[in-house]
Amino acid sequence: MNSATLLSGVSLIYLGAWFGYVICAASRSTWVGRIATSLMAAAWVLNGVGFVHRWLESHDLGHGRIPLTNQYESMIVFAWAIALIYLIIELRYKNRTIGAFVAPLPFLSLGLGSLLFDTNIRPLVPALQSNWLTAHVITCFLGYAAFAVSFGVSVLYILRGRLNPRGIAAGLIPSEEILDHLNYRAIAVGFPFLSIGIITGAIWADVAWGTYWSWDPKETWSLITWLVYAAFLHARLSRGWSGKRTAILSMAGFGATLFTYFGVNFLLSGLHSYA
Repeated sequence: MNSATLLSGVSLIYLGAWFGYVICAASRSTWVGRIATSLMAAAWVLNGVGFVHRWLESHDLGHGRIPLTNQYESMIVFAWAIALIYLIIELRYKNRTIGAFVAPLPFLSLGLGSLLFDTNIRPLVPALQSNWLTAHVITCFLGYAAFAVSFGVSVLYILRGRLNPRGIAAGLIPSEEILDHLNYRAIAVGFPFLSIGIITGAIWADVAWGTYWSWDPKETWSLITWLVYAAFLHARLSRGWSGKRTAILSMAGFGATLFTYFGVNFLLSGLHSYA
């Protein structure tokens, strides 16, 4: 079995985990929740196995490169990082309802990556032949994954605010205080990773193109995304913002993240057009 086939199968396990979390949230069934968690953990492990398998395949083909160099491979890492951060949160907070809102994201990342993009392993273009590649891509995607989790938590926060506080549905969802705290913590984790990703990317750009910053669309939108989350942290820590306002700001930040990741690649041309 090649890595692409394996990873396509893993996307279906993520889908099963998502259904499990939804059923768990609706039924409060402990054993369904355990199955959902087991599926998510299994998918995360196999996601990592698929990544390593693809790396070994690259060596077998004579390319010998880490699989982080095109849209498909980045979506493999994106799915893996989201699942990792979610599982840490579930382990820490012992609540599976959040999984109903976060589990679709690794499924969509891996599933759409397998369906829409070239899964063949190709040699590196000259601009990507740098040791800065690994640090730049992994730190950026750990940041993106943390922002994806904060987005799911923020959607849940907004939804909870619309429910009857004494209703059954509200009882299934973590309190607004916990969701607000999770939103902040996820962004507080993701922001340093994005910052390091931008810095390592600038160093890499100087090596590849002879300049640290060229206002390429990907660079510009990365800066916009960074500024949105910097505004979130500033508003939270200095202005005392919390609750609905920070949830909306978090969702806006993830919108900027998605445009940086997908929108720039498909709508704007630039030095990162290979990504």
